[in-house]
Amino acid sequence: MTQGQRLSGVSKFILVGLGVIIALLGLALAAGGVKLISLGGSWYFLTGGLVMAISGLLIARFKPAGAWLFAAFLVGTAIWAISDAGLVFWPVFSRLFMFSAIGLAVTLVYPLLKRANGGVPGRGAYGIAAVLAIGLAVAAGNMFVAHPTVAATGTGPGLTPVEPDKAQKDWAHYGNTEGGSRFAALDQINRGNVDKLKVAWTYHTGDVAESDGNGAEDQLTPLQVGNKVFICTPHNNLIALDADSGKELWKNPINAQSKVWQRCRGMAYFDAMAAVAKPASSPVAEAQAAPVANCQRRLLTNTIDARLIAVDADTGEFCQGFGNNGQVDLKAGLGDVPDSYYQLSSAPLMAGTTVVVGGRVADNVQSDMPGGVIRGFDVITGAMRWAFDPGNPQDKQAPADGSTYVRSTPNSWAPMSYDAATNTVFLPMGSSSTDIYGVERSKLDHTYGASILALDANSGEEKWVFQTVHNDLWDFDLPMQPSLIDFTKDGKSIPALVIGTKAGQIYVLDRATGKPLTEVKEVPVKAANIPNEPYSPTQPKSLGMPQIGAQQLTESDMWGATPYDQLLCRIDFKSMRYDGLYTAPGTDKSLSFPGSLGGMNWGSISTDPVHGFIFVNDMRLGLWIQMIPSQNKGQAASGGESLNTGMGAVPLKGTPYAVNKNRFLSVAGIPCQAPPFGTLTAIDMKTQKVAWQVPVGTVEDTGPLGIRMHLPIKIGLPTLGGTLSTQGGLIFIAGTQDFYLRAFNSGNGEEIWKSRLPVGSQGGPMTYVSPKTGKQYIVITAGGARQSTDRGDYVIAYALP
Repeated sequence: MTQGQRLSGVSKFILVGLGVIIALLGLALAAGGVKLISLGGSWYFLTGGLVMAISGLLIARFKPAGAWLFAAFLVGTAIWAISDAGLVFWPVFSRLFMFSAIGLAVTLVYPLLKRANGGVPGRGAYGIAAVLAIGLAVAAGNMFVAHPTVAATGTGPGLTPVEPDKAQKDWAHYGNTEGGSRFAALDQINRGNVDKLKVAWTYHTGDVAESDGNGAEDQLTPLQVGNKVFICTPHNNLIALDADSGKELWKNPINAQSKVWQRCRGMAYFDAMAAVAKPASSPVAEAQAAPVANCQRRLLTNTIDARLIAVDADTGEFCQGFGNNGQVDLKAGLGDVPDSYYQLSSAPLMAGTTVVVGGRVADNVQSDMPGGVIRGFDVITGAMRWAFDPGNPQDKQAPADGSTYVRSTPNSWAPMSYDAATNTVFLPMGSSSTDIYGVERSKLDHTYGASILALDANSGEEKWVFQTVHNDLWDFDLPMQPSLIDFTKDGKSIPALVIGTKAGQIYVLDRATGKPLTEVKEVPVKAANIPNEPYSPTQPKSLGMPQIGAQQLTESDMWGATPYDQLLCRIDFKSMRYDGLYTAPGTDKSLSFPGSLGGMNWGSISTDPVHGFIFVNDMRLGLWIQMIPSQNKGQAASGGESLNTGMGAVPLKGTPYAVNKNRFLSVAGIPCQAPPFGTLTAIDMKTQKVAWQVPVGTVEDTGPLGIRMHLPIKIGLPTLGGTLSTQGGLIFIAGTQDFYLRAFNSGNGEEIWKSRLPVGSQGGPMTYVSPKTGKQYIVITAGGARQSTDRGDYVIAYALP
């Protein structure tokens, strides 16, 4: 008999089909490899693809040598994978799993190849197939296991019981404290019993923000004072709920409207009958309610249509005597303000008796935009006490009729902090418009852009400013509330603030001076090719603190669910200009990693002041950017979010350029660099070292090409939302793209509880103990995750049975 005649028609079909598939896959790998080599990339894909193609052709011709050649390819691939990526699960999985599955198929058909050539098949092939099958099963199983990027060192926070006199009484500020601790001195719910948490009550707000990609998500952290929980909705409706039952006590339907931005991150609370701290260095201005006025206790919110509103915390009625029927127009003095170009995106700050508000000025719309003025208002009357205009910082008054605050200046959209001991407000600052074109920036724009600014809460006078990015061309505005901590240096405790950035940096500054308390080094950076752009020759890097998700990418860091989308990511990576963290945008295509979404974002840091730790959640999404010379005769952008999250070309009206920004994703819609794409990190502030870092989030409610995988694969997805740290040894987080509220052991990063939410959440978890029942509750709002079409209006409270 000739070769092949010993086989049945089905066997021949199997061998020819498998061989042709392998050959075609090999040729595709080799073709991409040629392109990659032309860009200076790895030779593996070309050589591996050719070997694979030849092995496929041999198998299709019934040659046992084809199987042996594929085995050699697989061994060579394993050696290359480990040398290229190390013994790290997800990178090695991407390089080996698909080819190992094909290898299993080749091993199973090897007896047919032997029979086609007159041989007698032994059992060895089935033994090898069994080993491969077990390896594949183990690898598949490990997809559902969290792979820490920094394994727990055993130095995480321990457990210290809450002393009754130090227990938290209320959650009266956006970050729990005025200084943004996001820490609860409560331990009724703890590591030992958190697995017993159950839903205690659910409330529906009736306000569902429908997202079109331009910023419509519930991102709230509620407040709690006494027996009331306070809620604001995406259209700024204000609601008070009973703390034990979730029953609605009152509702004020503000119904603020905006085309592109529907969210309320938080509120402020003021009790006129409570004592106000009076630091000697800067006495707090007096504020007293009229004897017959309502609103002895008042709730304040700022809105997506630029109003500051005060209502009675007991009844929900507008506060008489505050502004105009309880409302202050925040567009006053700003000049021309088209809808959605100026909005309030973070909670107002209660600084003694002064309510401080910044404002969101839309990014990358046009060069002529409203100014980024920061203002302080009397909490009782709503009268403006001062204005800090970054374009005219000496003048603290409102502009005269016919003039405006200086336009297009840096703004402060993120939450602020307040130090009552020194009556100081700490502001995270953004950049001047437009964010990625700096030719027209003034000296003051260069002073205040992407900085932390300290102001006197009484007068608005500047105390100090510290800049984190010079001439910011990346939209690396300061995105979060500074957290006030006590930092030990040289044996002395120093009042400090700590803040994270979109660039993955963490800064620790002296609250009194703004000087760094850990090493910050100016590192040289390269310029791009935009004429007259005042590129800074250096940029600051916070080397004394861990840098989170801001590693310098290499070709080996490129990743894909298969070797093929990884290959395409490698080609894209090598096709772009990339000089590391501060790769300046130019007219060529350049890579920004982390991109303008972060790094770290508005969710902010949570702290553990008892044990000296902070907890940071992040996202790892690169952006490719290209500046396009343009006559700019078209319309300005809408002011929405899509142009900053990476959705194509937009005009930068008033500049000589348009810009194209897109996420650095594979053809499957997965970030091109290796996982995790989002983590939770514990940092010991005594040593400034990472105690543990774990991936957060699964692909259960998302996946390649946006298709939900319905699998709890713990790859770690971008996080957008805050964390809550408790003295019960727990970290709560819900800001993932799957629909869960999770609790992690703060000591080692282990996930020890999760609860399925009806939709995703970008809200901040908070907790309180009911003054009536003594029961501790965890509360989260769930309105939908950013990339999900599922939307809701849920407020959910959890408690122990």
